[in-house]
Amino acid sequence: MSVSIKTPQEIEKMRIAGRLTSEVLDYIGPFVKAGVTTNELDRLCHDLIVNVQQAIPAPLNYAPNGHTPYPKSICTSINHQICHGVPSEKVLKNGDIVNLDITVIKDGYHGDSSRMFYVGEPSIQARRLCETTYKAMWRGINQVKPGAYLGDIGYAIQSFVEPLGYSVVREFCGHGIGATFHEEPQVLHYGRPKTGLKLEAGMVFTIEPMINAGKKEIKQLNDGWTVVTRDHSLSAQYEHTILVTDTGFEVLTVSAGTPPPP
Repeated sequence: MSVSIKTPQEIEKMRIAGRLTSEVLDYIGPFVKAGVTTNELDRLCHDLIVNVQQAIPAPLNYAPNGHTPYPKSICTSINHQICHGVPSEKVLKNGDIVNLDITVIKDGYHGDSSRMFYVGEPSIQARRLCETTYKAMWRGINQVKPGAYLGDIGYAIQSFVEPLGYSVVREFCGHGIGATFHEEPQVLHYGRPKTGLKLEAGMVFTIEPMINAGKKEIKQLNDGWTVVTRDHSLSAQYEHTILVTDTGFEVLTVSAGTPPPP
């Protein structure tokens, strides 16, 4: 596994791409309300990224091996949708929870982040799932420093959520990122301490746990992209892009409206 160590120049470009990504999430929040379609959210984000930020929405026409090109500029995953939900004419309704996943390319480098949004007033169960998932992401982030292991990140997340009755999605994980959308390493959100790749300063990757209220099993819908919980239970996800520094970590996907650590 060859994991690239980013140069100071690359890291500076990734800070910019990360900030732009986070600013899209800041911008779109007030539009997430009952009655709006996910297509409308996609259009608003696309226009901001392309026309204002002069950047590129990475998901649009993204086509990894075996996939048809992704048709939209953001991912919108509602309620029991785990990830890669494709924007459509579906209207958001009061009580929904929705993950908006944004990836911006600026000057050849990627920023990648996602947040959960509440539509009106969510159920207590839905709110608790989202809050737990956010804490779980940060438990993983707080493991990051030179000399730590990828397994430490996965273990911190898994050992936090499973005793609360939640499950960790296995099939999707965090990933290295830079000039390419998905690079090595794969960052699992479950695992054992002191296993896997040893972290070094200059590595950049995402931490993006997908946590289900029910069982961990998934299925993919016929659109070839949208992934849902097999038992139809709610799912939540948060994501940041993380740099390993000489002394710990730096979150690259930050902006004025970024939620603070728990």
